[in-house]
Parts: sequence; C-alpha cells; structure tokens
Amino acid sequence: MTSPAAPTRTRPTPELRALAAAGPRRISVLGSTGSIGTQALDVVRAAAELDGAAPFTVVALAAGRRHLPLLAAQAVSTRAGLVATSGTAADAAELSRLIGERARAAGAGGYRPEIEHGPDAASTAAAHPGADLVLNGITGSIGLAPTLAALGAGHKLALANKESLVAGGPLVRAAAAATGDPDALIPVDSEHSALAQALRGGTAAEVDRLVLTASGGPFRGRSGAELAAVTPEEALRHPTWDMGPMVTTNSATMVNKALEVLEAHLLFDVPLERIDVVVHPQSVVHSMVQFVDGSTLAQASPPDMRLPIALGLAWPHRVPGAGLPCDWTRATEWTFEPLDRDAFPAVDLIKAAGERGGTFPAVFNAANEEAVHAFHAGRIRFPAIVDTVRDVLEQHDDAGPLDLEAVLDAERWARRRAQEVLGR
Repeated sequence: MTSPAAPTRTRPTPELRALAAAGPRRISVLGSTGSIGTQALDVVRAAAELDGAAPFTVVALAAGRRHLPLLAAQAVSTRAGLVATSGTAADAAELSRLIGERARAAGAGGYRPEIEHGPDAASTAAAHPGADLVLNGITGSIGLAPTLAALGAGHKLALANKESLVAGGPLVRAAAAATGDPDALIPVDSEHSALAQALRGGTAAEVDRLVLTASGGPFRGRSGAELAAVTPEEALRHPTWDMGPMVTTNSATMVNKALEVLEAHLLFDVPLERIDVVVHPQSVVHSMVQFVDGSTLAQASPPDMRLPIALGLAWPHRVPGAGLPCDWTRATEWTFEPLDRDAFPAVDLIKAAGERGGTFPAVFNAANEEAVHAFHAGRIRFPAIVDTVRDVLEQHDDAGPLDLEAVLDAERWARRRAQEVLGR
C-alpha cells in the first residue's frame, strides 16, 4: 500500500470552487499546536494552492501554554485575528512578544492580533463572531465548554474532541439541533468520518449495524495475563498513528475505541447494541456500515488524518489531493479479527455506561484520564487502568438533571474517587 504523502497541487471540484467563490469558509482552530491542529493548518495551506480556489481562511487559533513559539508562528502564518492561550497573563505577554518578533521577521510588522488567555480562552475562540466553522482538536473533556460555545454561537463544528461528546452527549446534541443546521456537527475522527461517508449510501431505516475498525494497538494478540507486564514506553508505540500520550495510551487499552463506540451512537443515533468493533491491523478500512439487505459499505484510504480533517473542514465537499488514495496496482492484504473482549473490556464497559446515560459516560472518561496518568507515573500496572474505571463507575450514583455543571461536578467526583482507588 502506498505511504501517505503531502497533498499535491491539483484542480478543485466545481463544488469546492463555488465554496471559495462565495467567500472562504472562515475557521477557528482549537488545539492548533496539537496533532489535529497542525495537520488542519497543513490542509488549509495546501487547499490555498489549488488552482483557482482558496476555500478556507483562519480567523482564530487556540492552544495551551506549552508551545507558545509554535502558536506564534501559526498566528503570523495565518494572520488570525484572534489568538488564544489557556495560560496566564504572563504567557499572553510572552505570546504577544513572540508574535511581534516573528511578524517583523516575516515583513508583517503591522500584524497585531487580539490575544485572549485563561481557562475560557478556547471558548472565546470557539464563539468568535467571524467564524463559520470551528475545528475542535483539543484533547480531553476540557473541550466540552468550547464545543458548546461553538454550537451556541451557531457555528458548524468539526469535532475531533471525542471526549466532549462522550462527557456531554445530550448537551452537545441539543446544542447542535438548536442551530437548525443538519450539518452542524461534523465528525473528524477517521472512523466517524468513514461512517458518515458510508451512511450516504442508504437511508437511516436501511442501516443494520455500524462496524468500527481498530488497529489493535501495540498489544494486539496479548492475553490479559501478558498485559500485566507491559510498560508505559511500550504502550506509546502505536503501530499506525502518531498521537499524543493520552490518546495513544487509550488506543493501547482500547478505551479510545470504546469512546468512539459511544461517539458513533451519539452522532448517528444507532443503538449501542448495533455497533460493533473489529480489529483491522492495516488501518486502511476506517469503518463500515452494514445495511439490512446484507450489503456492507466500507471507506478505505491509507492512514492519514489529513483526509478526514479536510472533509470536516469542507463538508459535504471533498478537497482534492487531501491525501493519497490506495494503490490498487500493488498486491496487498487486509485482515479482520474479532476483538478480545476479555483482554480488552473497555468497549463492553462503556456500552454499559452509555445505556445508563446521564453522567456515567463523563465519569468513565474522567476516571480513565486519572488512571492513565497514574500508569505513566509508575503507580499502577496497565490492566489497572480499565479496572479503576470499572471501580469508579460501580460507585457512581447519577442524580438530577443533566447540564454542564452536573457534568463538571461528576467529573470532579470521578477524579477524586479515582485517586482514592489508585491510592489503595
């Protein structure tokens, strides 16, 4: 199979040309210095080189405080009008200095963006009045407030932050419905992008099952007993994708796939019992839809996140050259195998949490994040990550109406309870 490569210069489709002619889609990128954010900006730059079309422009950027030089470089490159950091006032001052320094070096000394800082900075960028679409590439449930802010402002939301949908699913769905836009919530995860594409091949009534593919991570084929000895370093050696520590570890435990199962349920309104997971080590078939007549539609492409990111930014249109296609002139092999649910119980665990609803999914996610940190700190063994999540869920008592504060309260409780469990 051909390796992914940078998008090549090519001609845009008539639909994409029309999008550009009507005025570029104005984008806020949240988590701009992370894996999703940096690749999204690659897509924006490559799309600007399409012959006769510039379909996107960046109006706002938001990122954490750890990569301020990169954030400053992105700001100068995109000329975003708003640049936000979750850091302190001192971080904002440093960011301003770095932007000024880089702007002068680039011959753009007059560029002076508005700078926001603090825990609500990403939400400010998400609600930017000049945006048409917000790409949420933040990692973790801290992305929930920006997700709700984007939808509350009436923007389209290209969602790569699965945790916000998992933690606040009914809230996110209600906010999306309130926009009146049937395409307000656009999936960016490769699996859900694949499902969205395949679902265009039939009506909702014709869908039998959704099938999410999983690479199997670095521990595919290992038994539960063998997993007890794995190290944090081994857990970070994902065979296919280059992701951050949390997502990579979640892929090793299959928690990431569990979150994606619940996300698919919330995005496409298919019952949890009709969503399956199959292990596909080659990561070329990104997910499948099985229809009532026995037909299955699959979306296939070499593993490269720029394709689903580009589709998320331009939905429902495609960006030519966003990624390379499969090379059908070369012999290749795709394999599929069932998930070992005994060694990797996270999928069954989240289905149970999803059926209970309320704040149970938020508790699942928060407890997992605490357990992953403990694993990388050397405090627990690998199987104890999911065991901790199960223990915390068993002690959770959901009560009261679901709103943002209820979700945040449940998460705070779950983190405290997880720490108590981990300290035993």
